[in-house]
Amino acid sequence: MRTPNITPLALALSLALAGCGGMPTNRSLESINQPVVEKTNFVLDLNTGPGGLSLPEQRRLSGWFDTMDLKYGDKIYIDDPLASAGTRAAVEAVAARYGLLLNDGAPVTQGYVNAGTARVVVVRATASVPNCPKWTGDSDANFHNATSPNYGCAVNSNLAAMVADPEHLVKGVKGSGETTIVSATKAIDVFRDRPAKAGEVNQTSSKSN
Repeated sequence: MRTPNITPLALALSLALAGCGGMPTNRSLESINQPVVEKTNFVLDLNTGPGGLSLPEQRRLSGWFDTMDLKYGDKIYIDDPLASAGTRAAVEAVAARYGLLLNDGAPVTQGYVNAGTARVVVVRATASVPNCPKWTGDSDANFHNATSPNYGCAVNSNLAAMVADPEHLVKGVKGSGETTIVSATKAIDVFRDRPAKAGEVNQTSSKSN
């Protein structure tokens, strides 16, 4: 059998084409590795009465919040078929101990909420960057002058890990309409406008002894 004659040029071309499969194609500075925000619902059903939540149920709710390690960024809802003002006030009071407010409405959860029962829903969002880091599958050839497939993994992964409320990565946060400069100068204005008390300011001579 005769062995086929492969020239060095053909061999070089075949190796170059073989490396094109993993060649990067993103020629912009916008990273293809972006944070993905996912939401998880946690529910707790509480027994309600004519006056709202009893003290044992309030303690059970507080213990559940402790177990959940409730924190900034978590959203709290209540699904109450009777729409009891006393039940809502009790849940709001417990949530206030953790520095959180009760949100209006409630997401759809699995199961039916019976009368005489109120469901507290905690919605927690998490952020991550899938498929990062990407150290394998890169091609040494880069005919498109494109960024590496791993480009953006470090920055966006750190951002996803450090953001206090992952939902801010999706829609940001609505401002209060008050600029930082206006709020920062309030304390200075109060200090300057208040009357000085006798003996409060000591006189210091600039002459050396």
